[in-house]
Amino acid sequence: MLQDGSTQLLCLTASSGVPLFTRGASRQLPFSVIGSLNGVHMFGGGQGVVLSCCETDSGGKLVWRVFQDSVMLIAVSGGQQVRGGPGGGSSSKEEEIRLRRLLENVWNCMVLVLGQDELSNMRNVERLKRDLRSCFSLIDQLLEERQEGILGNLTHCADSLLPPNPAFLQDAVEGFAQAAESEFGCLMVHGRIAVATEKWWRLAPQEIVLLSALIRCLSSSGSASCDYPVFLPQGSPTVAHRLLRFQLLPGADVCILCGPSPSLQKAESELVGHFWSPLVETLKDCLEVGERCLPASVSLRPDVLALLLINRETRRSVSCVKTSTSHPPCDPPLPSKTRCWELLKLFYIFSTTRYFSQEETLCISPEEKSQRGNTEDFSLGFSHQPLQCYLVTEECKSYALQTLQHQLFLLTPLSAPTFTLRTVATHTLSNITAATGF
Repeated sequence: MLQDGSTQLLCLTASSGVPLFTRGASRQLPFSVIGSLNGVHMFGGGQGVVLSCCETDSGGKLVWRVFQDSVMLIAVSGGQQVRGGPGGGSSSKEEEIRLRRLLENVWNCMVLVLGQDELSNMRNVERLKRDLRSCFSLIDQLLEERQEGILGNLTHCADSLLPPNPAFLQDAVEGFAQAAESEFGCLMVHGRIAVATEKWWRLAPQEIVLLSALIRCLSSSGSASCDYPVFLPQGSPTVAHRLLRFQLLPGADVCILCGPSPSLQKAESELVGHFWSPLVETLKDCLEVGERCLPASVSLRPDVLALLLINRETRRSVSCVKTSTSHPPCDPPLPSKTRCWELLKLFYIFSTTRYFSQEETLCISPEEKSQRGNTEDFSLGFSHQPLQCYLVTEECKSYALQTLQHQLFLLTPLSAPTFTLRTVATHTLSNITAATGF
């Protein structure tokens, strides 16, 4: 149906099956196939059956979901099996989880840009088609996962960067937001949140993730500033707010959510320089942290290839992949940087669908709850909640641990002794939390 490894997204009206747009995959599905995919879902609905997912003979995956009885989204993936993925033949389940999360994110992205009313009450389909084009850059970012190390689309935790001098930056972002008559402000560095106001962190986790994705899109446009209307999918799906973004340095942006005032020109001319010019060197130090996302005060053990650390209380995460400069030639080859990110995502899905419970803050459809109820039978065999798990594959060893406040997912080389993985994980967690308070 599609080339291996490709994903195509279809958006149709739920009532009549009129195509609104298709994104992803260079070779699009024929209209007849799109009509068939819609027709089989409608036929099932007429028989009292909800068709949510199916698999092709070649290993491809299809996932359907209807939102607000108005918009149907269909995700279609090619038949590529994830090589060396956790659990061997379970790669199909990992792909299903990924596609379900993609549909949820795309719907909320559409609400973020257009508002729920325009999507739920379609008065003019042709006009809606035109308006949806403004969502394409954000949807393409979700489909293509252009920036390595951005995992919030999967975890629904805010991708964060821990700066070396957070106190100065925290004071600046709070003062800047207050001067702009707002309680919602954040500083983005390399596409990740460095500091934010308390009210920004109180937004729904998925809203923070989507706002971060939108800010990355706006930043990549090359403009020094912008004024963009946004709806909050959970907090304000029908009333728009203004998102003001200002580039402080290449790779560093400050943003606020506000009402009718101040104007973009006033904020840029009177507030940006006042609050941020004295902190240029501090911002440069923050930029130097780079994709590592951790300050120099945090020292990682040499046997850590990659990590994902989630704060379960704040729904924030930090992640990084180390590039090894000294690898003994007699040891098995290390996975590439790109492959490490892939393995980290797969291990996260593997652990959270089998051992660790996912947080209740995630938005889950009724059909997904039913599907998850079946897949969680494995964990029901335990008389307790698993707190740690490990996995050995042909490419690396993986270890995860869960505490009341954190979840940590680690990748280590095959040469690392299995009996040391627990020590490596506990030391890594204590080093990061002690040095940063994360």
